[in-house]
Amino acid sequence: MGSITVLKFSSEDCGTCHRMSHYDEAVSKELGYSFVNVMLQDTDIYRRYRRLLLAQYPNKVGMGWPTYLIVSDPEGEFTIHGELKGGMPKGDFRNRLSSIEIN
Repeated sequence: MGSITVLKFSSEDCGTCHRMSHYDEAVSKELGYSFVNVMLQDTDIYRRYRRLLLAQYPNKVGMGWPTYLIVSDPEGEFTIHGELKGGMPKGDFRNRLSSIEIN
C-alpha cells in the first residue's frame, strides 16, 4: 500500500494549531507516518495539497482547526483513510491517530 502521510491543515492565526505543533509531528512520526504541515498562508504548500482538502471538505464547511487528513499517496491518486479535527491533548491525539484503520 505504501506509506501513510498525516497532512495538517492549519493557519498561522490558530492558537490551538500552534500549541499542537509541539507534539503532533512527533507523534505522527513515532507511529511511522510522514507528516506535512500545510499552512494556509504558505501558498505553494497549500496549492500542492488543496485538492485533498477539497475532496474531504468541498466548501470547507465542517473543518476543524487544525484538520488532519490521514492519506496514502498524497502526491498521486490519494486515498483518505481518516481525519482528526480540532485541538486535543497529546495522549488523545496519539490514541485517535493510532485507532484509524488503514486498509
